[in-house]
Amino acid sequence: MKFASFEVAGRATYGAVIGDGLLDLAPTYGARFPTLRAAIAADALAGIAREVSGAKPHLAMSEVAFLPTIPDAGKIICIGRNYKAHVAEGGGKPPEFPSVFVRFPGSQVGHEQPIRLSRLSTDYDYEGELALVIGQAARHVAREHALSHIAGYTCFNESCYRDYQFKHSLTVGKNFASSGAFGPWMVTADEVPDPRALELTTRLNGVQVQHAFVEELIFDIPYLISYLSGITLLEPGDVIVTGTPEGVGFARTPPLWMKAGDKIEVEISRIGVLRNHVLPE
Repeated sequence: MKFASFEVAGRATYGAVIGDGLLDLAPTYGARFPTLRAAIAADALAGIAREVSGAKPHLAMSEVAFLPTIPDAGKIICIGRNYKAHVAEGGGKPPEFPSVFVRFPGSQVGHEQPIRLSRLSTDYDYEGELALVIGQAARHVAREHALSHIAGYTCFNESCYRDYQFKHSLTVGKNFASSGAFGPWMVTADEVPDPRALELTTRLNGVQVQHAFVEELIFDIPYLISYLSGITLLEPGDVIVTGTPEGVGFARTPPLWMKAGDKIEVEISRIGVLRNHVLPE
């Protein structure tokens, strides 16, 4: 099943995606699980999915403002340089270990919400990626058990400002307010038995600019969970963003930067399409 976080009538809530609509889960489950992260932490999603099976949606998607899938994520851990062709287009060599950095929750918005072109830079690049949400706490997890710790998968546009990334620091370039996007919803892990088969496509103004299969990752998902869980406790609702493939704007001649008025879409098979427009800050 698909679960989304959103606002309706000025109220933040979460719900199940049913057909082309949404079933608001707060009236039934909000007292016990006030957020999607809380429902994940309580291992409640499978039970909720059974109970709402066959229900009719309350809301059209046009009636809500989508939030980042996990608006209150405790950790958003991103992996850089994790596709060989992307490493090559940047003139580098494949890393020996994952290149890890973090994003702040306020640096991303939800599906169909505007991402913001900063007043400080025009070097605004797109990065379509697969993200996963941790479902069960993970510490020193073996690779063969790693997938059992995943609640679900979603799309991520890990867009950033390249001049600030290269001239200032990676953390600065990746964390401008409302610069990235996360959504539109989370597809539960039972509907994605093999994430390696997922196909990722990024389109800028309808033109394909990135395309890859998740099986092309240098460090695959089980490795990432095992590696990161050896460093820190991964908790329910934490997010791991797995890396972007080749085709990014900075590696093109001339560079291809996003500008005000552009439409950027990240589509992943079995999940859906994350769509945002670029507006000035």
